[in-house]
Amino acid sequence: MREFSVPAQVTIAGSANLTETLFSRAAEEPGRTVFRRKDGAGWRDVSAREFGDEVARVAEGLVAAGIEPGDRVALMSRTRYEWTVADYAIWTAGAVTVPIYETSSASQIQWIIGDSGAKAMFVESDEHEKAVASVRDDLPELAHVWRIDAPPSRPSGEGDEAVGADLDERRASRTSGDLATVIYTSGTTGRPKGCEITHENLLATARNTIEGALTEVFGLSEGSTLLFLPLAHVFARLIEVGCVEAGVVLGHTPDLTDLVGDLESFRPTFLLAVPRVFEKVYNGAEQKAAADGKGRIFRIAADTAIDYSRAASPGLGLRLKHAVFDRLVYTKLRAAVGGRVTHAVSGGAALGERLGHFFNGVGITILEGYGLTETTAPIAVNLPSDNRIGTVGKPIPGTSVRIADDGEVLAKGPNIFAGYWHNEEATKQVLEDGWFHTGDIGELDGDGYLKITGRKKELIVTAGGKNVAPGPLEDRLRAHPLVSQCLVVGDGRKFIGCLITLDPEAIEPWKEEHGKSSLSAAELAEDPDLVREIDAAVAETNASVSRAEAIKKYRILANDFTEETGHLTPTLKVKRNVVLKDFADEIEALYS
Repeated sequence: MREFSVPAQVTIAGSANLTETLFSRAAEEPGRTVFRRKDGAGWRDVSAREFGDEVARVAEGLVAAGIEPGDRVALMSRTRYEWTVADYAIWTAGAVTVPIYETSSASQIQWIIGDSGAKAMFVESDEHEKAVASVRDDLPELAHVWRIDAPPSRPSGEGDEAVGADLDERRASRTSGDLATVIYTSGTTGRPKGCEITHENLLATARNTIEGALTEVFGLSEGSTLLFLPLAHVFARLIEVGCVEAGVVLGHTPDLTDLVGDLESFRPTFLLAVPRVFEKVYNGAEQKAAADGKGRIFRIAADTAIDYSRAASPGLGLRLKHAVFDRLVYTKLRAAVGGRVTHAVSGGAALGERLGHFFNGVGITILEGYGLTETTAPIAVNLPSDNRIGTVGKPIPGTSVRIADDGEVLAKGPNIFAGYWHNEEATKQVLEDGWFHTGDIGELDGDGYLKITGRKKELIVTAGGKNVAPGPLEDRLRAHPLVSQCLVVGDGRKFIGCLITLDPEAIEPWKEEHGKSSLSAAELAEDPDLVREIDAAVAETNASVSRAEAIKKYRILANDFTEETGHLTPTLKVKRNVVLKDFADEIEALYS
């Protein structure tokens, strides 16, 4: 059993809570810019005082509506400035935020609202209101539903002072051990469970990670980032809190279709994303180069960036080659994300080693981290001073990581959640003497760097008794530009198989380039030229594993996995159990 610990850099006082920093900054630095809001084609600065006033105004409306300390208030919306205002207003009123993905179905809404016992709810759109209305009869505790852009208003006239005084008491009544939010897991393997995250969990993780380990990345008072991940996800939520705590300027954008334009106008100093976003950036650049007749140049430039990153001491020839491509290719990629980004943090899933080296060679260092909802996002993260691509870094300050005898990764520290909401049995299964059992398989090297090698529950055991972790195979195969998603199968079978979907954004230029624009999706899946491309991708993937672990047969599906079809979570993870059920016939065909 191997274990590694990193001492905490910041400790949290017992009386601390998430509202202290925003109101103290509003009083001490009222003119300081803390947010930038989308305003037409540009961005408008939001001062610390303006943010504090808006939070207080909504919080007073919540108090006037009867929200009591400890009450749960649900929040369902895309990523936008008002989300953060509502979140902090709920905390200021002494209540607990229950985030819900804005893409959630009526049945998912019903489960989360009913399970959490939420008394009130913010929604963003007519569709959200209709979905809630369709299950409202089954939610007797839900007393209020407000639009996020029309929150409960502060009462006017008699009683104003009383509400204001009560608000101060509410804020002071919350301490570090009190519940701040119940975040429901995305449910890749079953019904979501509510993770109890305290004020201390968020404060300790944010301050130790952002103000401690990643100070250089976030830049603190001079840093800025544009948040486009869903705020219902723990990773984005921690960034929200971390930016408020550290005074980093935060922007929000809900529309990924215009993400490139927003990045160019906002010009962040660092980025945070899931691996699929970085894959899309790479694939998009490659497709654009191919469409312009410069596909070969881009591939050489990509290989040069990777070689440059991997080289401990690049030789003169490689340095000259890299300098040429920096002028021709890399500067354009950096400009596409605003031109000022030097670092990015990747979490939520595994980032391929090749992709990490590519961006590092381009001049954007991606720091891969690892964590779960139950660990308030990070357990470990790479640092700018020692970024070991292929690992997820060392434990964050204040956290210990242990590898159990069966290879499972265990974690302990102030980032570990309090337990599952109203589910003592599930809590006991994952928490033992303060150690959280992640369910992931990993390795710790002698310097304390963690590498995730698989998912304990997803390990495939072939008929021959070979244990195969599907994650590394899927990550490597998904890095191919034409591949959108894939699912490795083979539990109890003679060999490993795979289901593959094609990237709609990449396949159209490929069809045009190869004179196959008229082919339907079903015909394309059988096209010899396309199959040759996928064969090569599978062969390259298989080169990284033993013969017993290699993909022997695969099936190209006519349609991609999407969140709308129910096959992806909101953070673009494949719902393995749903895909296995819905594509049982296709899987069976691999072995017939």
